[in-house]
Amino acid sequence: MLKQSLQQKLQQKLSPQQIQVIRLLEVPALEMEERVKQEIEENPALEEGEEDDYSQDENLQDENNGEDDTIDYDDISLGDYKNEDDIPDYKLHLVNNNDDDKKDEIGYATGYSLHEYLIEQLHLKKLDKKTKELAEYVIGNVDQDGYLRREVESMVDDYSFQQGIQVEDEEMANAVKTVQMLEPAGICATNLQECLILQLKRKKETENIALAINLLENSFDDFSKRHYDKVIKRHSITENKFKEVVAEIIKLNPKPGSSWTSVLEENSVQLVPDFILENQDGDLILSLNNKNIPELRLNRNYSDMLEEYANNKSNQSKEMKDAVMFVKQKLDSAKWFINAVKQRQETLQRTMQAIIERQREFFLEGDETKLKPMILKDISEDTGYDISTISRVSNSKFIQTDFGIYALKYFFSETMQNDQGEEISSMEIKTILQECINAEDKRDPLTDDKLAEILKEKGYIIARRTVAKYREQLNFPVSRLRKEI
Repeated sequence: MLKQSLQQKLQQKLSPQQIQVIRLLEVPALEMEERVKQEIEENPALEEGEEDDYSQDENLQDENNGEDDTIDYDDISLGDYKNEDDIPDYKLHLVNNNDDDKKDEIGYATGYSLHEYLIEQLHLKKLDKKTKELAEYVIGNVDQDGYLRREVESMVDDYSFQQGIQVEDEEMANAVKTVQMLEPAGICATNLQECLILQLKRKKETENIALAINLLENSFDDFSKRHYDKVIKRHSITENKFKEVVAEIIKLNPKPGSSWTSVLEENSVQLVPDFILENQDGDLILSLNNKNIPELRLNRNYSDMLEEYANNKSNQSKEMKDAVMFVKQKLDSAKWFINAVKQRQETLQRTMQAIIERQREFFLEGDETKLKPMILKDISEDTGYDISTISRVSNSKFIQTDFGIYALKYFFSETMQNDQGEEISSMEIKTILQECINAEDKRDPLTDDKLAEILKEKGYIIARRTVAKYREQLNFPVSRLRKEI
């Protein structure tokens, strides 16, 4: 049986100005510089320079007498005269980058990409046209780590469909082998085992290299799981010889593609702090890193043009109306951007100041054990901002201190209690875990259960699964994979 009912919903629709503020809150200092430059280039009504005493609002008001053939400036909204071609792309799309987004610090890479580097090498080889084209297609499927994570049969089907050319599996497999001969060694491997073996086969053949290849080809599973006793027994080698073989293997690069890109990034990526904190005799002085972001103001000529039109109502042709709508559009956009930049600065300053007040002992001494439990909600309550605003401010932002540069996310941690009921930070527990693992006997590494027992003895009652989570966050593998001979 069908029923009809009426429901009232209260929805908040973000204005273009609000969207602009939200987007600017998310970007770090280096990207903010580019945003400002982009806005100045795209909007002639916006220019560098400090605001003067010229009253912008006063000159943007229309003394409309209510006649039908005049333009009521107060009734003109952004949507009435601004199409998407006139709006920078970032104003049209609201993207909230969360912690899981793979967006690292902003940088500008120079030189060739990995794919371009491989293509350049390929063109230096004497190959027939079809093999070269197939090899180029294979390169296009190599990921940023340097791996080919697709089956030959799958690539054959896709290539044949896209190009309308029949390709045999053997031809595609040969193209894969061609790419695997390029630099860096290990490129285009389909898995870690093949990647390591490809690198070993490029080396000068010695007894240890030959043993390493044999070991990886026939005992990779046991070796990767660190079942070293089985490997030694199966290959009938001494423990010392096994150590020599392992020494050759650990020299290899498990991600040959990333080794290429890291060379580019090393000289091109900058970590620019958004905040600078100075300790002046116990007084913590916070400032925003705005040295490369210019002061902004409205272009006086555009304001004068709008004022002139408002005072000349006797000559209002269609062309004149179109012109004034264009001028007002650009002035409104410039005003919104200036206000958004100011609001961004105020929000960042206020949020960071609240973080400093909560973590004052750390910022004075740089002692990680002084970090207090703190979550987004705490700073939200301190500042009066919404939690989502605090999240945007904290994401991809950094502060320069006397003890180094820290990501703002570093200062947020879970709240826990010790056996005395006192609140402690998960950062404190992670510090103890790291010390325990670093000091453990690598022949018999500490299991998560054992680590939980040690923490309990120190007064921290933590579940084993929580220990496992913190261990993973510290980038330590399970005890079995930490075992050394």
